[in-house]
Order: sequence, then C-alpha cells, then structure tokens
Amino acid sequence: MKSKGRMDRIILASQSEVRKKILNDNDILCEVVPSELNEEPVKKKLIINKTDPEKIAEKLASLKAKKISDKFINRLVLGADSLINLEGELISKPTNRTDALKILKKLNGKVHYLISSVSIYKNGEEIWNYTDKASLTMKNFTDQELESYLSRIDDKELYAYNVYQIEGEGRYLFQKIEGDENTIMGLPVNKIKEYFKKI
Repeated sequence: MKSKGRMDRIILASQSEVRKKILNDNDILCEVVPSELNEEPVKKKLIINKTDPEKIAEKLASLKAKKISDKFINRLVLGADSLINLEGELISKPTNRTDALKILKKLNGKVHYLISSVSIYKNGEEIWNYTDKASLTMKNFTDQELESYLSRIDDKELYAYNVYQIEGEGRYLFQKIEGDENTIMGLPVNKIKEYFKKI
C-alpha cells in the first residue's frame, strides 16, 4: 500500500478542495471523482425518521463512497460528509451570503457541534467508517460585526468551510473549541491514516 512513505492513490468521492488538501498534506494521494449525490432528499427522510445527526453524516458519507465504488473495481473510494448540529437543528452550508449571515446569527453566542464522517469502500462494499464530533462555542457579536466578518471572507472560503475557516479568520469567532481541527474542516484524517497503517 505504501511507496516511499506515501499512500497509493485513492479516489476521493468529493469535489471539496479542502478535503483534497488535507489528504495530500498527509501524504495520501487522491484522484477526485465527485459523487454528485443529491443529499437533500436523503437528509430530509432521515430527519423525518428522527435519525441521530451522527448517523445522518455517516449515511451520507457511505452513499457518496458507494456511488463511486460501484464504478471502479479494486479501488479504495473515500466518501465524507460534514454537518453542523445546533441544538438538534441540522444546518447546511450556505448557498449565498444572505444565507451565510443567517447561519452566523443562529450560531451567535451558542454552542454547536461539527460532525464529520468518513466512509471507505472497495468493490461496492464498505470496509471502514469513522465519525467524529467537535464542539465550538461562538462569541457574542453584533449583526454589524458578523457582516464585517463576512466581508473579509472570499466566496471560495465561505462556501468551502461551513461559513467559518477555522485555521484562518474564522478562529476568532469562537471563545472555545474542543476537538480535532481536521474534523472541523471536514475530514478526521488522523483516524484515516491509522486505518491505512493497519492495512
């Protein structure tokens, strides 16, 4: 599996530049093949069935990986999903800046959880999965301060990082962060590396 200290190339079933960068920074080479899974109907059905947020993230990660794994024989396929859980409400990534401001206002002064799940498939079968959760306590801000924060964030960062870039400007939004930074960015890479070492 290893060659000169690097992992062989896996398939990342996601178009997330953040996840690709996390893998590459950790010597896990990947080929990107987005799953293009329509997540919302699946998510809505799971919410109606009162599925735990961790299980929702796990299911979505699994579906993404399986969709691509069915097309590639003998290749390892990694699917991932991240959710914000605010007092039982699941918050999706913003689709525009108005949406982003609404999300920040919801999170303002409160504790929320960032859940990241990863699933690895081979030949259409799941061979490993892991779900992690981080806790983030946001400071209290005025609407004007939140608008000012958003004005300093470009579109690429805004839509890639769940409205806050934890290793950059977004860190200053929080008074307390408990958990793995990579989990917060969308991929618990240390656990992935532990798994690859075993195989």
